[in-house]
Amino acid sequence: MEIYSLSMHEIHDLLASRRAGAVEVVSAFLGRIESVDPKVNSYISTLADAALEEARLFDNGKKDFAASPLAGVPLAIKDVICIKGTRTTCGSRILENFIPPYDGTVTTKLRDAGAIFIGKTNMDEFAMGSSTENSAFGPTRNPWDLDRVPGGSSGGSAAAVAAGLCAGSLGTDTGGSIRQPASFCGVVGLKPTYGRVSRFGLVAFASSLDQIGPITRDVEDAALLLQAIAGYDRRDSTSVDLPVPDYRAALSEPIRGLRLGIPKEYFIEGTSPEVLAAVRRAIDTCRGLGARIVDVSLPHTEYGIAAYYIVAPAEASSNLARYDGVKYGLRAGGAKDLMEMYRRSRSQGFGPEVKRRIMLGTYVLSAGYYEAYYKKASQVRNLIRRDFQEAFEKCDALLAPVAPIPAFKIGEKSDDPLQMYLSDVFTLPASLAGIPGMSVPCGFTSDNLPVGLQILGPHFSEELILRVAHQFEQATMPEIGGRKTEILSRLA
Repeated sequence: MEIYSLSMHEIHDLLASRRAGAVEVVSAFLGRIESVDPKVNSYISTLADAALEEARLFDNGKKDFAASPLAGVPLAIKDVICIKGTRTTCGSRILENFIPPYDGTVTTKLRDAGAIFIGKTNMDEFAMGSSTENSAFGPTRNPWDLDRVPGGSSGGSAAAVAAGLCAGSLGTDTGGSIRQPASFCGVVGLKPTYGRVSRFGLVAFASSLDQIGPITRDVEDAALLLQAIAGYDRRDSTSVDLPVPDYRAALSEPIRGLRLGIPKEYFIEGTSPEVLAAVRRAIDTCRGLGARIVDVSLPHTEYGIAAYYIVAPAEASSNLARYDGVKYGLRAGGAKDLMEMYRRSRSQGFGPEVKRRIMLGTYVLSAGYYEAYYKKASQVRNLIRRDFQEAFEKCDALLAPVAPIPAFKIGEKSDDPLQMYLSDVFTLPASLAGIPGMSVPCGFTSDNLPVGLQILGPHFSEELILRVAHQFEQATMPEIGGRKTEILSRLA
């Protein structure tokens, strides 16, 4: 079996047993990127020289494979997370040449764990999008069908994992940007509880929503990657000081007796019949594993999109005000005064979707509209959070679709922002509530497009949802795992 088709833990086993060297592993992925990524466009930057230099330290005995389960494993990082001395663009022309002078907390932790960074992945500009079509560096394509989107905004990270272009990756999730691309690309994606993973070194989109999380080939890898990046960080005022469980140890526990809730608001008209069928089969599988299936209601779900698209753009308009052409980033030439320089720099540097959200956010925060829009949306957000709290009094976790449809064609929704926003209808509420959620592959459509099962849990219940996901994954491994390998050979 090719190295690039292996999971993170399988690669580490190879390295630790000396059946392969780190240079051999990194070279296998770099070769795969060279041959396949021109079709997929999952990377904005590759770090070949630095990755090979790091790999030689392992092979020369200057670093130890036994240091951690990630030692020597090649990972990709979404290009919204800072790596010291490495270009970080956020998929935007305005930061095309920005090189951060520091590491983010997650990249520091991964570096300390011995992971090797192989590249920075493509994304919707400033993480604003659901398709990775909004990148200034061109759209990423779905490895399962190159005419379709990989989801967004972490589409590059999900596509890179699915196509065998890295062993695992980090994405970010503000309204579904890990879970939705994971579903579209047939990989595993986990959004941690807000505050579980430090946001220091993450370029902000919506500060009360953004979270960093893993995108991997299987659930065990997601547990390993979360283990490495989770934990309190005093440099992030929203970081929560709680112990980090042993996520990998929890995977083997059975789910017999767990109460798994089915929210009726997530099984609605307009959802693809094939998506619903795959998710219902997944629910039956969990029932067969001994879980108790219970019906629950999340009555304010229908207001999630409206609330999110007030709260998130409002925070974005504030966060993106720093890109003015003065301190860093693009500065347009030819301006006669300061205000003209602002206008030119932002007009040339920001893409259409970012401009749309900045204008929307500035409007809802403006005098006379704050009470009517932002305050009201914040109240709805509290109602959505309360819905989840009441549901978790009746069940341990929730099962639902990740998205109402499978991956759609590139360009299909570009001219209709509302239809694009509706693709996040099942992921936004969990983000507004700050609870953890993940996508695990649960089937395929008749067009051979992946479908994801969404598993949601109470705050700081990552251990529980990983356990449910792993037990489900093991029960469906022969069919779904085989299809994942098939896509790798088709891309070669």
